[in-house]
Amino acid sequence: MSTLRRSGRPVPVRGLDVLPAGQRVAVHRIDGGQHSPLAADHTHDFFVLTYVADAPPGSPVRAGDLLVVAPGDLVGATALGIAEHDWRSLSGWAVLFDADLLGAQPATSPLAWGTHPLLAPFVGGRSPGIARLSVPPEARPAWTARVEALEAELAERRSGYHAAAVAHLTLLLVEVARLADADGRIVADLQDNREPLLGEVFAVIERRYAEPLSLRGVARAVGRSPGHLTTRVRERTGRTVLEWITERRMMEARRLLATTDAPVAAIGAAVGVPDPGYFARLFRREHGVSPAAWRDRAAGPASAEDHSGRIAAISAAASGP
Repeated sequence: MSTLRRSGRPVPVRGLDVLPAGQRVAVHRIDGGQHSPLAADHTHDFFVLTYVADAPPGSPVRAGDLLVVAPGDLVGATALGIAEHDWRSLSGWAVLFDADLLGAQPATSPLAWGTHPLLAPFVGGRSPGIARLSVPPEARPAWTARVEALEAELAERRSGYHAAAVAHLTLLLVEVARLADADGRIVADLQDNREPLLGEVFAVIERRYAEPLSLRGVARAVGRSPGHLTTRVRERTGRTVLEWITERRMMEARRLLATTDAPVAAIGAAVGVPDPGYFARLFRREHGVSPAAWRDRAAGPASAEDHSGRIAAISAAASGP
């Protein structure tokens, strides 16, 4: 488990490598009085669904809340604005999983989230904080039953438990997609998820987002006209090609801001935006704060001792050969 620094304090970065070999999903019960380690601010390198079964009156986190936590999001009592006495009254579950369980390839690429209907609710591009959905009161018993069924499979480890766990996780994520998708687009994609062109577009962006890249360049790479590509991508994802290029650049910028002390200008150059002024304006437009302010609020600067190698790599990438 590595650490970041936030306001001068170490912030743990938790990974799924603590799980048994081959197990890429886990369920943790949240009991403020018993599971105190979850109260400390931390971040993850995996996906988390936090379902709040019960919370005290007046708490910023309420019963029925579903927190959709993408890799890198900061969580914990302080990050969520929960007082110590309120935290000790919370109960629920945290479901932890890796994208490769769902066949998302490449699992480590954030753009894979947007193309996979069950991971689309985790797509970022927001200011510090995590996405929050609300499970209707009438659906909460079913949610509790689903999470407990997944928890039981993982605890009992009977024959075929891994396949059963993946099935339970998939059903949970279908419900998340339905809650997050008011117009039904994601659910429709679950029924007809055949869009090879999107895969080609995102593969190009993934390979080349750190370079000068335009709509015309992506269109040329996939053999389509810019107009056709714009229309198709917007219809299927709700975003334009240029918005997806920006999304990927901002994802990497957020990661570098949180995990290194590299200068903001060097980070901009490393993600394909070499003009420092334009990078700052673009980041502020997308997140509502400057890159430096995001770094302070989201994770704080990492120590030079821990990240000097990464800083050197970023500076080298920014300066070019």
